[in-house]
Amino acid sequence: MKNIKYTILFIVLILSFSSCKKESTPETEVIETSEQNGILVTKKQFENSKMKLGTLTRQAFPDIVKTTGMIDVPPQSKAVITSYYAGNVKKSSLLIGDKVRKGQALVTIANPEFVDMQQEYLEVSEQLHFLKTEYERQKTLFEEKISSQKNYLKAKSTYDRAKSRYNGLRKKLQMLNINPSSVAQGNITSTITLFSPISGSVTKVNVSKGTYVSPQDIVMEVINTDHIHIELTAFEKDVLKIKKEQHITFKIPEASDSIYVAEVHLVGTAIDEETRTVKVHGHLHDERKHNFAVGMFVEAAIEVATIEGDALPEEAVIDEGNQKAVLVLEEQKNNQYTFKTVHVKIGKVQGGSVEILSKNIKPSDKILIKGAYDLVE
Repeated sequence: MKNIKYTILFIVLILSFSSCKKESTPETEVIETSEQNGILVTKKQFENSKMKLGTLTRQAFPDIVKTTGMIDVPPQSKAVITSYYAGNVKKSSLLIGDKVRKGQALVTIANPEFVDMQQEYLEVSEQLHFLKTEYERQKTLFEEKISSQKNYLKAKSTYDRAKSRYNGLRKKLQMLNINPSSVAQGNITSTITLFSPISGSVTKVNVSKGTYVSPQDIVMEVINTDHIHIELTAFEKDVLKIKKEQHITFKIPEASDSIYVAEVHLVGTAIDEETRTVKVHGHLHDERKHNFAVGMFVEAAIEVATIEGDALPEEAVIDEGNQKAVLVLEEQKNNQYTFKTVHVKIGKVQGGSVEILSKNIKPSDKILIKGAYDLVE
């Protein structure tokens, strides 16, 4: 009797366990069938997961040349401030980042030689008046055959040398920003002032009060960023593809994830013998809207052509090991979808679409373009 009770209890437990196992199987579970080497999805699972089928489409993909470069300005927007003569800095109050206007005083330099030069100019100026008078007098006497040609030529030579010296000193004073007319009035100075040749911002300051500067020293640098551009470096193998007005997208990886737009303006015609590269000059769109700093590193892509190819949405392509794959509908019956995994080779990616290079996918194949990742996770 006890054995019969235990037998009945065991049967009840088995039936209960079997019932619980069936109830625990969720509707969204994906069943894999090794016999068919495919993935089975019920119609209810397909609809609940909002899966979607699609086919290959023809789409234009840009042919890209990747380059690197920097933010730069035209040569006329950059000024290196130097002095024609050596001296000690007497006044320098500007700092890096200060705005300056064209013609603004930047640095004052003192040197006793400036005084000597102005004194010499005054002396030659006074002599020139006398020598000119003597030359004209000897010329008149020679023409009237009162004086000899020798005296006339000597007076002319002396006057010409003095005139040449006078003009040379006058030009030197002008180069030093010393007004010769002021010197002629007796206003002699021991300092010269360096002025900014352009409007812009100070980007380098290499001196302070008392610093000795020589003609080859860079005192300051001023850059005008109103007209910035990108200066790219392209490899020799890509040069013939790059043409004027081609579209450029670029970013500054160290500063922002934003994508900026430019176009090719100039392509260099000489290859650098060491790096085998050529310079590509690009003009920015809406350059005044961006707060770029000269010298920023950029990564750029130049669209050199457009190529049409077979495409699928990016989410249709899944990772399977080290390969890419798509799920192709093999059979649809009895409210079930059977998918097979097909490995593919991909090309360019653009705007949410990926280029399919493999030929093992036919235009008529139905592909799972939404929800594929849910089946392989």
